[in-house]
Amino acid sequence: MSTNPLATPEIRDRILSQPDLILDDQDLMRALVAANDRHLGGNVVDMRGIAMERLESRLDRLEDTHRNVIAAAYENLAGTNTIHRAILRLLDAQDFATFLDDLAGPVARTLQVDSLRLLLESADHENSPDLGPLAQIMGLAERGYCCLYGGQHSGGKPRRVTLRHCEYGASPEIHGDKAEAIRSEACLMLDFGEGRLPGMLVLGAEDPEQFAQGQGGDLLDFFAGVFERAMRRWLA
Repeated sequence: MSTNPLATPEIRDRILSQPDLILDDQDLMRALVAANDRHLGGNVVDMRGIAMERLESRLDRLEDTHRNVIAAAYENLAGTNTIHRAILRLLDAQDFATFLDDLAGPVARTLQVDSLRLLLESADHENSPDLGPLAQIMGLAERGYCCLYGGQHSGGKPRRVTLRHCEYGASPEIHGDKAEAIRSEACLMLDFGEGRLPGMLVLGAEDPEQFAQGQGGDLLDFFAGVFERAMRRWLA
C-alpha cells in the first residue's frame, strides 16, 4: 500500500477542486517553495522564489501597519467618547457649586485621572478670600503663575496643552496629598475672556504613560475650550 497521501483519490480530488486551500495556507506554501528550492539544487537561483519572499515580507509589514492603524482608530474613538461624556456632565450643572462637585467627582472619574485641580489667577493674591470647601478642587494663584507652571512656547506665548512626566512626583501645591503618587500630568490653559485673568486646569495620573510629550492633545484642547466657555457663564 502506498504511503503517498496524494495516491488517495479523495485527497487528490479535493486539492484539485479547491486549490485555494493550499494557496491560502502560508505555512504550506513555504514548505512547497522550500521543497522546490531543494529540488533545484544550490547552484540554481530561483528568481521567482526570491520575488515571492519579498512579496511575503511586504505583505507581513502591510498587515502589521493595518493592525496598528485600526488599533489607533479604536483608541482615538474611545478617547473622543470619554471627552464627550465628561463635557456632557459638565454642562448638566445648574449652579457653580454643583459644577465644581461634578468636576471633582464624575468628570474626574470619566477622564480616568487621579487628581484634578482648577486654578484661577488673582490680581490681589495676597488678599484672596478663603474658598472654604471649594479649596478641595479650586485654588487661587498670583498673576502669571499658570503660564509659568504650564509652560511656554518660544516667544513667551503659553502652551494651550502641556503633557509631561512627573518622575519624582508632582507639586503638592497643585495635587495636595496625592502629589507623591502622581507620575504624569496635563496642564490646560484657560482663557476666560477679555478683562479677566487666565486660569489652568491640571489633570494628574498615577500612570506615567497617561500624559506624555509627543501624544496628541487635540481632545484635551477641545475639552479645555468647552470648559472655559462654561466657566465664563459662572464668572459673569
